[in-house]
Amino acid sequence: MGGALVFPGGKVDPSDLDPAWETAANAADARVLAMAERTSALGLCVAACRETLEEGRILPVTPGAAGAELDAIAAELVAGTPLLDALARRGRRLALDRLAPFARWVTPVAESRRFDARFFLLPLPEGQEGRHDEHETTMSLWARPADVLDAAAEGRFFLAPPTSRTLELLAGERDVHGALALARRQTLLPICPEFVPGEGDAPPFIALPGDPAHSVRERRVDGPSRYVLRDGRFAAEDAPEFGKGFASPDVPGVETSLDERDVATSVDDGGSGT
Repeated sequence: MGGALVFPGGKVDPSDLDPAWETAANAADARVLAMAERTSALGLCVAACRETLEEGRILPVTPGAAGAELDAIAAELVAGTPLLDALARRGRRLALDRLAPFARWVTPVAESRRFDARFFLLPLPEGQEGRHDEHETTMSLWARPADVLDAAAEGRFFLAPPTSRTLELLAGERDVHGALALARRQTLLPICPEFVPGEGDAPPFIALPGDPAHSVRERRVDGPSRYVLRDGRFAAEDAPEFGKGFASPDVPGVETSLDERDVATSVDDGGSGT
């Protein structure tokens, strides 16, 4: 999303689906299966790690790697070398067990281009700092989630609802341990916002599952049930007289017919990385 503050992420590549990853990576969290559906859970996790390396110079591997070695691996990927080969040559395995599945957001039906994005949390690997690649990402920062939300409210950043809600949830945690515990409480069910045009003096808004204006009645994520367009930005609000609510993990899934190759990742070490 051009001009927006986002987490590293992108599409699953064919190389991410190589069966050899079964023995070249540590087993991922079993909960990834809950948000994979017809997509390979392993492929989603590999893609999350690869994209975070390419865009943010962060990569969970064992034994660990940092600095110039990460740059060298990223340069090999740009030259066409699969991540699988680059790591094997260095005797390293992808540490998928460090990824914590966090959320699944699906682009609204009204959009011309639709994505099915999975979000993960990743504690910052020891010795790594993270930085943008000057190509797909042109700036980066580490900041407390609350500070990013304040900056967005002041108009300094644009946050899409999935990014905003992720930061809103993380803002309530004190450290990375709390963030990982928060991840374990998420339903991982698809969250597909629905656009509701304004009527009269009422502004348009994006309704989340559980909002009275949404076709899915059950809440699937904690926090306000809608994002209302006010002064050029989306503000998180609950429906009038609706009250605050919390998501239930006992919600049936829904069918989707989208491009499921897309994956978004988020990195967390007491803050947020983009």
